[in-house]
Amino acid sequence: MTVVTTHRLGEPCWVDYTSSDVPRATEFYTSLFGWTAETAGEEYGGYVTFLRDGRRVAGLGPTMGDAQANTWLTYLLVEDADTAERAALDAGAQVIAPTMTVGDQGRLAVIADPGGAVVGLWDPDQHRGFELVAEVGGLAWHELYARNYAAQVDFYTRVFGWRTQVLGDTADFRYVTFGDPDAPAGGVYDADGMLPEGVPSHWVVYFGVADAAAASQRVIDLGGTVIRDPWDSEFGRFAQVTDPLGGLFFLHEVGTGGAA
Repeated sequence: MTVVTTHRLGEPCWVDYTSSDVPRATEFYTSLFGWTAETAGEEYGGYVTFLRDGRRVAGLGPTMGDAQANTWLTYLLVEDADTAERAALDAGAQVIAPTMTVGDQGRLAVIADPGGAVVGLWDPDQHRGFELVAEVGGLAWHELYARNYAAQVDFYTRVFGWRTQVLGDTADFRYVTFGDPDAPAGGVYDADGMLPEGVPSHWVVYFGVADAAAASQRVIDLGGTVIRDPWDSEFGRFAQVTDPLGGLFFLHEVGTGGAA
């Protein structure tokens, strides 16, 4: 089991799902990934924490205010949420939710980067982030689909100190990974020519499964949709799916290569 106890500054440390139907979303994800769900008290708005083998994987909460429903949100680890929010604002971001304290768990803010992709900032206290990666039921990869690729890569490099490695730099495939070159945390894909009209830049999350085809069928059985059937690449075997509420995510077949 690949257990994570610390995260690198500026890199993904948590993901959660904003849902218009918390019970239905909870049932779907626990059934699909074998997660267990722990629901916090009213002081945390009934926030659900998903665990796999007793390790934190992801969270789930109800739609609040103007937040977009039924979407996954990636959080980047920061040392000080107020400072990171100001730095992001100075570098061209917009503040979606100003820095707030979440009990004794930590402090968070939500921003939209200069290309419009929404991402969270997490300044931890008791909640240190996800604890399971590169395993069945764990996080496998984090990816930014960028419409303004150069500006967005520059933004994260300047504000969050990313170290990037070019994976491809052609008109057909422009992509960088970020993080330790030997163990990258995620990637940025120039998706401007691929995304349908009206779909903005956005982050996507990949979860590990034992068998991409079997997991895709399970998605359908649970009321979800397979957007792209399992496919093989030099980076592994993947599928693109949505849950019954329309929330988009990817499956990565563990053992078929790193998602990068």
